[in-house]
Amino acid sequence: MGKQDGRDRQVTVGPIDDSTATILHVDMDAFFASVELLDHPELVGKPVIVGHNSSRSIVTAATYEARKFGINSALPMSIALKRCPQAIILEPHFDRYHHFSKQVFAICDELTPSVERLGIDEAFLDVSGAGRVIGSPVKVAALLRQRVRAESGLVCSVGAAATKFVAKVASGMSKPDGLLVIPREQTTAFLHPLPIAKLWGVGGKTEEVLRARGIHTIGALAATPVDVLSRYLGDAAGTRLHDLAWGIDPRVVHAGADEKSVGHEMTFETDITDPVIIHRELLRMSSMVAVRLRKAGMRGRTVVLKLRYEDFTTITRSRTLPEPTDLGRTIYDEVRSIYESLGNDRPVRLVGVRAEQLLDAADVQLGLWDETDGWREAEDVMDAASARFGRGAVTPARLIGHAATERPRLGQRD
Repeated sequence: MGKQDGRDRQVTVGPIDDSTATILHVDMDAFFASVELLDHPELVGKPVIVGHNSSRSIVTAATYEARKFGINSALPMSIALKRCPQAIILEPHFDRYHHFSKQVFAICDELTPSVERLGIDEAFLDVSGAGRVIGSPVKVAALLRQRVRAESGLVCSVGAAATKFVAKVASGMSKPDGLLVIPREQTTAFLHPLPIAKLWGVGGKTEEVLRARGIHTIGALAATPVDVLSRYLGDAAGTRLHDLAWGIDPRVVHAGADEKSVGHEMTFETDITDPVIIHRELLRMSSMVAVRLRKAGMRGRTVVLKLRYEDFTTITRSRTLPEPTDLGRTIYDEVRSIYESLGNDRPVRLVGVRAEQLLDAADVQLGLWDETDGWREAEDVMDAASARFGRGAVTPARLIGHAATERPRLGQRD
């Protein structure tokens, strides 16, 4: 849904029977870009790109005005500027994104206890129990949108439906700054005219397979027998997509579903073969991941290394630790070991470090003799200094004087 530029926007106008549309999907509009514009109100309405001003960097986010030029997240900055030379580039500030994310989710939590977070800027809400206190789903959605705007200065779009899938499609169709309600009885009438790419789980290859067989809309897929779809896509995918095309989605909102991973990625200005440079950046990102884990009160059981080579081939390798950790040194030791096991002869374009299988630190029992005590004391000192004097006040000696183009991978969007 994130690639929409608002040209096909649909919203609900006037009274509607919303009694069956008890699942809301709230999605912040151009979230990163909108947060940046809070500090640059003079740029509202202009094509703005969030990212590092480098030909080798990648677009982190774009305003709807920029999206109309075909600029979307993950697009190389060099291509983005060719498509829209007049675009204005703003540097990202990920600490602010987390701040506003928490603020928005706090509003959601006040409206209903059934909130399922999806990464940093979207969530599902089950408002079936909110009627006695607030009112109908439309009233809850309206109050949510009103409070988000008033308390954060940001804008969100909301889809309301009987299932999670349809609610998510509806929120995407209502962007920007809209509310679209799809009662249960209108589900298939809403879905069937839409292109098959709107189906959850239809990526580029699946879309290509379906279109090659004359299936261009969700309605056409719904009319295709399941056994035929299974021959095209496999039994599981064929059955799942056929169910979704008929609005069948038994999944419920899982309250308290938080981030599944914490990580950072960075793109080098030029392809790198020097392992010393890569080791240094792995240490920097491991330290950043560890700081975020400690702030969240979490520890990761699995560490992941991501590498993208000069030909854009991308690999990920993971390793499960004996004990969950929130220490940068432990994470670094593992990802460096993984990197060295792969060989160092191919030029590297991008590296990433991620912690997965997150556990609440309070639930983790350490061994009687913790061999990481020395490193923990050192990293606690760095945390305390950063809290008092600002981020980066104390940093590992190997990182002094070095900077890089980085962007975090946030939660379930990883």
